[in-house]
Amino acid sequence: MKKNLIQLLLLVGLGLSCAPKENVPLVDGLEDYPILNQVLRDVDKYQVQIIYTQIDRNEHGVPMFTDFKFNLDDAHYFYPASTVKLPIALLALEWLEEQTLQGLDLETSMLTDSVRPSQLPAYVDNSSKDSLPSIGHYIKKILLVSDNDAANRLYELLGLDYINSKLKEKGLNHSVITQRLSFPISPEENRYFNPIKFADKSGITLMEIPARNTDSVYVVSERPKIGKAFYRNDSLIQGGMDFSYKNKLALSDLHGVVQRIVFPQAFFESQRFNVSEEHRHFVLKYMSMLPKESTYPHYDSTEFYDGYSKFFKFGNSKNPISTQFRIFNKTGWSYGYLIDGSYFVDFENGVEFFVSAVVYTNENQTLNDNTYETEQIGKPFFAELGEYLYQIELKRRKQIPPDLDKLKFDYN
Repeated sequence: MKKNLIQLLLLVGLGLSCAPKENVPLVDGLEDYPILNQVLRDVDKYQVQIIYTQIDRNEHGVPMFTDFKFNLDDAHYFYPASTVKLPIALLALEWLEEQTLQGLDLETSMLTDSVRPSQLPAYVDNSSKDSLPSIGHYIKKILLVSDNDAANRLYELLGLDYINSKLKEKGLNHSVITQRLSFPISPEENRYFNPIKFADKSGITLMEIPARNTDSVYVVSERPKIGKAFYRNDSLIQGGMDFSYKNKLALSDLHGVVQRIVFPQAFFESQRFNVSEEHRHFVLKYMSMLPKESTYPHYDSTEFYDGYSKFFKFGNSKNPISTQFRIFNKTGWSYGYLIDGSYFVDFENGVEFFVSAVVYTNENQTLNDNTYETEQIGKPFFAELGEYLYQIELKRRKQIPPDLDKLKFDYN
């Protein structure tokens, strides 16, 4: 039974939301996928969760989803790491469109000040063409290489009340944002937000947002503790690390965020991100762009290789990714968790599918010791799972092939 666990996943529904179609062709066994096999044999140790969505089209090109869910548990906490940056980026665009202020757009200079010791200002960004920060440039950095500071700046712009209320409005009910990323300050200080000014190209102020704070306390309801021990600075502390005031983004919500930006028409209007088609295409372009294809910001392709943030199928290799493939995704990795939520496309073969997964690679159960099995287990797991599902999709018969031309962006 364990040998063909993925087949059981697809065929008999260990937690499936619907019955799979009879014509789904399956790879025989997992002999060619040793790490995937290893992880699926011990789901408790690796805390693995998977959502795979097949996409079929009707005669009008409208997508129809068939979901397959393995070991999915929205109440089981995992640290979402950088995946929370995707909804934050989308909400920043939604906020921008709500302002309806002439001259305020993606490229308008966004100058962040500081009024508390825990805050840092941001008046310049040397990675942008004009050396000035902006909402658009922050989003590029988030989607290209998962830049922490860029995400924190948008967090400071929006504030926790806006972010969390919008997530609930859209039906993303298993998530809560509580903190900046890789910025070690207290939960109290994370409830204070920097003053921000937007200025046009001549330096004239278009909008000023004062320093703000929220009295609402956002907390992960499960009050999770992870691991057997953790390091705080140079001290080893026995017992689980408390994640009550860290972010949560359940896998089903991450999967749903990716689906909402790729196929907004598949959701009720109240569940969508309210962004224009221009802004939606902007997001899709940079979700799928490889770091080497970007000029501003520019990245060293040795450090930021093609598979750097494209885990499924390609995450275990530093070789170039063929242009026949585009992956519209957001990854995260921290504390031994690796997460990826993706829309996978092969233009040459008309393949498209969604897949999201999380795996935990922390054999010694000690956090902050920089000893994780990311290279040995985490990345190979994603590469093998992506390849496995891709092979299924290559063989899957579709009555109406998808028109993927609208996803072919100019990356020059």
